[in-house]
Amino acid sequence: MRSRIGSRGALVLAVALGGCGDDDTFSPTMETVAGSYSAATFTVTTAAGTVDLLAQGSQVTLNLATDGTTTGQLFVPGGDEDGGDLDADLTGTWTLSGSTVTFDQAADTFFPDVEFAAEQDRLTGEGDFGDESVRLVLTRSE
Repeated sequence: MRSRIGSRGALVLAVALGGCGDDDTFSPTMETVAGSYSAATFTVTTAAGTVDLLAQGSQVTLNLATDGTTTGQLFVPGGDEDGGDLDADLTGTWTLSGSTVTFDQAADTFFPDVEFAAEQDRLTGEGDFGDESVRLVLTRSE
């Protein structure tokens, strides 16, 4: 009789502990990742140091639709190859594989070359381009 009560008690304890799991676990889907995002962090790091592009007037807005399409804008003062302002249309597509978001866009930007990690209300991407490293953290603005 004692072992039967012990087994039942163990089962009740296991069920109770299972119900106390981490409620913050995020399992990304197209629906949970889709939304409007803006840059919270946008930096470029070189041998000379790290530059905060947001502090210099850069802006990134990105809308991810559940059908896999994107719209948005990337603006970087003095960020074009000729030294002018970079003002890129981020219209294109996005895909989700596990917790990784990738982009395909016509504009010549770093977006298609960087994998972004999907977290709750945030996308984080980092990429190395020769002697430069770009870091962009987008947060959901909805």
